[in-house]
Amino acid sequence: MSIRVMSGAARGRWLRATPEGYEVRPILNRIRKSLFDILRPRIREALFLDLYAGTGAVGIEALSEGARKVVFVDENPSSIKMVEKNVQALNFSDRAEILLGDATKSLVWLAREKFDIIFLGPPYKDAQKKPLTLSAKTLNRIVEAGLLKPGGMVVAQRFIKEPLEGLDPRWDRYRENKYGDSVLSFFRLKEASL
Repeated sequence: MSIRVMSGAARGRWLRATPEGYEVRPILNRIRKSLFDILRPRIREALFLDLYAGTGAVGIEALSEGARKVVFVDENPSSIKMVEKNVQALNFSDRAEILLGDATKSLVWLAREKFDIIFLGPPYKDAQKKPLTLSAKTLNRIVEAGLLKPGGMVVAQRFIKEPLEGLDPRWDRYRENKYGDSVLSFFRLKEASL
């Protein structure tokens, strides 16, 4: 399976995607297009964090749109290798940092930088097809580590029925866009939290 870059400097170029049977769910083209239509006014020169990077499609789209730098994080070594190949093939290596790590655990190790935009697209199900609820846990790790710049935003692509139980009260969920069984939820920190 291949994924095409939809806009920006690398528009029309193809990315390598995951081999058959591998448990990564690349973001659908219509969701990625909608996401970047929303983000476009804020993306140029932004510091962007792509958690659960998978194929790297979202972070690479951000680089193509002019992000200053994208940090890709995934816990799967195969995904990391695929992101590295995709970034190199598109000559974005000078603006990309690719790191192996678990976004559900402490993210303090990423706190050397604060990000303008953070995207997280955790898997909806595990290898046994059981529903996962990783969005709230990851959002809490982001706020605990202080990864977001003042005025920054987090976008979570999640299963529409995934509960956000236990979400840190410092988050303000201010927008949601629905696409079939997926939703893009937009978060910012409440003023008192800055």
